Amino acid sequence: MGCADPAASRRLRGRPRGTASIRRMTGFLIRWVVSALALWVAQALVPGIRIQGAATLWIAALLLGFVNAVVRPLLIFFTLPITILTLGLFLLVINAAMLALVAAMLDRFAISGFWSAMAGAIVVGLVSWLVSSTIGSSARVEMFVIE
Repeated sequence: MGCADPAASRRLRGRPRGTASIRRMTGFLIRWVVSALALWVAQALVPGIRIQGAATLWIAALLLGFVNAVVRPLLIFFTLPITILTLGLFLLVINAAMLALVAAMLDRFAISGFWSAMAGAIVVGLVSWLVSSTIGSSARVEMFVIE
């Protein structure tokens, strides 16, 4: 069934227990930092977005990740016909709505209107894409060399 010596059992499997969960946690923390960075850049570039305090920024990044994981897929499913008719451009409106939803949940996070939310969603998306393309899916910095 199993090996009597736990250390030997771990060596036989090739890696210690908990390595996968540590990698998942590291990936989660890196995505959280990327979201916070993207929100910070958005509030620095878009005049209608205001985030007061670092704690609000971190909480907003966490809530944005939760909203994008739970609410956004449902919204995309229910608005699929209009998304198809607009050739995917309606996804920008959904992203703006997710950003506005997070702002509505927090007192110290304000968005002045639809166009500020739209511009903020575009900035957050671009910054997240740029940083994620550098980090990669393995949560390690990846470098490509072109010769």
